[in-house]
Amino acid sequence: MTDLGTATDATPTTLNDDPSSFRLYLAEDKKNLDCRFYEAKYPEIESLVMVNVRTIADMGAYVSLLEYNNIEGLILLSELSRRRIRSINKLIRVGRNEVAMVLRVDKDKGYIDLSKRRVSPEDVAACEDKFNKAKAVHGVLRHLAERRKFHLEELYEKIAWPLYRKYGHAYDAFKIALTEDSTAAAAGEMEDPFTSLTDVPPDVIEELKTYIRRRLAPQPIKIRADVEVSCFTYDGIDAIREALFAGIAVGTEHSPIKIRLIAPPIYVLSTMTLDKEVGVALLQKSIDVVAEKIGEKGGKMDVKMAPKAVSLKEETELQAMMERLEMENREVEGDEPEED
Repeated sequence: MTDLGTATDATPTTLNDDPSSFRLYLAEDKKNLDCRFYEAKYPEIESLVMVNVRTIADMGAYVSLLEYNNIEGLILLSELSRRRIRSINKLIRVGRNEVAMVLRVDKDKGYIDLSKRRVSPEDVAACEDKFNKAKAVHGVLRHLAERRKFHLEELYEKIAWPLYRKYGHAYDAFKIALTEDSTAAAAGEMEDPFTSLTDVPPDVIEELKTYIRRRLAPQPIKIRADVEVSCFTYDGIDAIREALFAGIAVGTEHSPIKIRLIAPPIYVLSTMTLDKEVGVALLQKSIDVVAEKIGEKGGKMDVKMAPKAVSLKEETELQAMMERLEMENREVEGDEPEED
């Protein structure tokens, strides 16, 4: 058995002859963490790839294919745009990620010619989605390889690439693993995607699952809507209050609905959810209930902003606006009427 405490070279080592063992990498330059995302060493012709622009030359832009361990490719000048090129720097910039279509692959010489002008907006969205999923898978496996001193490519060979073949994308298999403890999985309706990975030791699988839950667990999304609610009948403010409480009652234990007053008659409805579509539908149902209740009392409701997922920036702007309105409405010294 190799003495792991004294080994200093980069020679791959295993702790036993078990074929399910992983080779250990004992050097400190971390070359073991270099690996492409997919099983094929080169992309297929007419496939879409994510690239990072390295340099711009007379022939075009030299790029690194991010999904293929940063091998070099070239976007020819004539393939940058459908329109006449007046300034190449306005079309493509060093350091920026771009979606490109593969035109030619010379595996012997390592030449890869790419096109940017043949990529449609729909292609960009599809490629970015695929890339982000593959990047998440890569991050999980890279973490495991770095922690265990494994070769990342071997993790791909025994874990990721078999899952790509079976599920279409390893990310989809990882997401299924997140629900392993759910009722559906417990009832046998959902298969654990890792049961087929017989070459992977159980302790490695458990560590992988732990990190998947930590890294890929869905994050809460805030859904918000802005409405105007008014009632000028006898019931007035009581009718508004009753309608708003009816809207709050639509919320669930996991996605409670909150309603805040911005400035009469504008109110903000919000909820937190793990599923964007479910959250939007829930908030829309709340709005419908408020509209129905206030309508019964002779009032009305107008939707100023339909339910949607909001960013941190939008929430910060809302909070700043509410604080400003509060300051404007707050009585300060000197506001009292003068005495006769």
